[in-house]
Amino acid sequence: MDLNVTTLAERPELEGAMWSMKDLWPEFMMYDPVGWANMGRIVREFPEYVLVATDAGGAVVARGFSVPFRLDAEGRRELPSRGWDEVLNWAFSDLRHGREADTVSAIEITVHLDHLGKGLSHRMLAAMRENAGGRGFAELVAPVRPNGKHLEAEASIHEYAFRTREADGLPHDPWLRVHVRAGGVIESVAPASMTVSGSVEQWRKWTGLPFDADGPVEVPGALVPVHCEATRGYAVYVEPNVWVRHRIA
Repeated sequence: MDLNVTTLAERPELEGAMWSMKDLWPEFMMYDPVGWANMGRIVREFPEYVLVATDAGGAVVARGFSVPFRLDAEGRRELPSRGWDEVLNWAFSDLRHGREADTVSAIEITVHLDHLGKGLSHRMLAAMRENAGGRGFAELVAPVRPNGKHLEAEASIHEYAFRTREADGLPHDPWLRVHVRAGGVIESVAPASMTVSGSVEQWRKWTGLPFDADGPVEVPGALVPVHCEATRGYAVYVEPNVWVRHRIA
């Protein structure tokens, strides 16, 4: 497939098509407050770290978000257990305080629903690595959302993250496998990478499930069960991710 990958800084006219692209994200994922507050800011303040892929006809078929941040700083130096949420907070805190970034973190790679299974995620990851390297960074890190984990919601993320295939030793999870094939190394688990909380009424709207009893609820697309406190009227989802480190230089 012919693919043209550019930054949004180079092609700002693609923003509308990028946002409206059909994807598989579960609705509840849109309500993480950190993401809600900051995804639009990436487009405005880091457009050179936003990648947009178009096909031969000019249609948007994939997007990728990343952010620069400083890892070698007091209170950091290790990839955070709060993963996706924390690295977004760090990136915009560093921007506000004028700290020089030393690392780039992937935030999202999404492929258009009609173009899944064509190897675009691998090509977008390669483009993200190349973009970071071209801007002088030696590392790209990624709080990876393992895309097979939702099929084993009750499984331990600490076991799942490091599970490998007997045939070739590559990760069991398909998206982690893409990262490792691209040169990434699985480093650690971020057990509380994203948190989505809401009333049981909101969860019913997001998922179509009753949320009428206390305890864990398995939700389609969720990597772990959602904790429901029906008698108190709320439910909370705490998503784990897996940190992968890519050396570029």
